Amino acid sequence: MLKTTPLNSAHRALGARMVDFGGWDMPVNYGSQIEEHHAVRRDAGMFDVSHMLAIDLLGAGARDFLRRVLANNVDKLRDPGRALYSCMLNDNGGVIDDLILYFFTDEYSRLVVNAGRAEKDLAWLASLKERFGTSPELRARRDLAMIAVQGPRARECVWQALPGTRAATESMRAFHSVQLDELLLARTGYTGEDGFELMLPATRAEALWQQLIACGVKPCGLGARDTLRLEAGMNLWGQEMDESVSPLDAGLAWTVDLHSARDFVGKAALLAHPQGRQLVGLVLAEQGGVLRGQQKVATPEGEGEVTSGTFSPSLNRSIALARIPLGVNVGALVQVSVRDKQLAAKVVKPPFVRNGRILIN
Repeated sequence: MLKTTPLNSAHRALGARMVDFGGWDMPVNYGSQIEEHHAVRRDAGMFDVSHMLAIDLLGAGARDFLRRVLANNVDKLRDPGRALYSCMLNDNGGVIDDLILYFFTDEYSRLVVNAGRAEKDLAWLASLKERFGTSPELRARRDLAMIAVQGPRARECVWQALPGTRAATESMRAFHSVQLDELLLARTGYTGEDGFELMLPATRAEALWQQLIACGVKPCGLGARDTLRLEAGMNLWGQEMDESVSPLDAGLAWTVDLHSARDFVGKAALLAHPQGRQLVGLVLAEQGGVLRGQQKVATPEGEGEVTSGTFSPSLNRSIALARIPLGVNVGALVQVSVRDKQLAAKVVKPPFVRNGRILIN
């Protein structure tokens, strides 16, 4: 039996094409995936991300616990509501999960973790509590729903649907959040566009979904979410990274604090094994193929591999993220094995698209 989100009946009423996504019954599209993609880049679209799990850390020692658990520098979080993207590593420096931390006080923070990693994450966090002898409560918030509203008009549409939120969020900067009673609004997302991620009681989710539709927000499925995140150069666990891949090799060195005296799980392994590969963007230089994950990449420095690939609706070309040897520079041409052909691709620095702007030639 597949798991369902609180919005499952709403998706089906809209005629969504539903698929098994890691054990969840989720919409891949509601008709045209391309139209959904462009709605987010040009106007406003929304995604049901209620399959992801919020985990509240409560009580004395919550912040100190996070200092030891996360690779990014938790000490950067000073203001209530500040958000931080980070990896959670194993002892070998591999990525157990990537997540967002929302900090409110030294005794209260919220992690939002990937759906397919939720049970693993909870078990790992519980084991680390025992290892460190710390006492913060881990509360899995399965009572919450999450809706991501993204695009140039996203915030305006949320304010229209939830007029009482504008005063508290109009001046809020990116990677900040605010809690208004049972509603959390975060200026975060997974598309490369502005907007809000909303967390609220599951019982209120369908009413808000319908309000947002009435305000002109287009429902979007997993298909558009993947093309958008790839254009934005954003990693996906299980493709760009996993428990055997260092964040340094996954293009996430910017999220790893190796310089302060703070210790964290996996730090010793990362110091002992510096970056050995690089994550780059690829743009197919010729027509006649689509870049896909696990395709081999031939470079002057040795072989690499595509981690994620797709046809980009914004660029009207095939793009990819790939892990390749160090020493291959931006602008170089490499060869990708696409079916039985060797196709030329140009190495670029992601992101490909952000805030509606194409950033590569």
